[in-house]
Amino acid sequence: MTDTTRRAVIFGAGGAGLAVALSACGASGDTTASADQDGAQDGQDQAAQGGGELAKTSDIPEGGGKVFKDQDVVVTQPAAGEFKAFSATCTHQGCPVASVSNNEIVCPCHGSRFSAKDGSVTNGPAARPLAERNITVSGDSITLA
Repeated sequence: MTDTTRRAVIFGAGGAGLAVALSACGASGDTTASADQDGAQDGQDQAAQGGGELAKTSDIPEGGGKVFKDQDVVVTQPAAGEFKAFSATCTHQGCPVASVSNNEIVCPCHGSRFSAKDGSVTNGPAARPLAERNITVSGDSITLA
């Protein structure tokens, strides 16, 4: 009778685990996106969706840049008045980049560095460049395109 009890416990535990997994995959029935007080969907602001102001040009230092984690973008100013934008996710293992200095975008996880001019790898272990992101500079305003 001990074998039957063990089988029952194992079967019961497996069935409960399956039920939990399936309920986590189920739809909640609400197919509309939630909006916060500012009207942005799912906690993203307009800048992340394109069209909203990301930064002022004065926020981006020449030879440096600024990382916008919520938008997964890093904006750089490799030369006076020249603004570039790239994905803020390192191509090595997906860590977020942390800073920009001396015209290099720095990933703190494993030491990868990327050019602030074109996103190319300047120091590995990353082997692929950062993906370029489209921005628009109008007056002193920088927006994601």
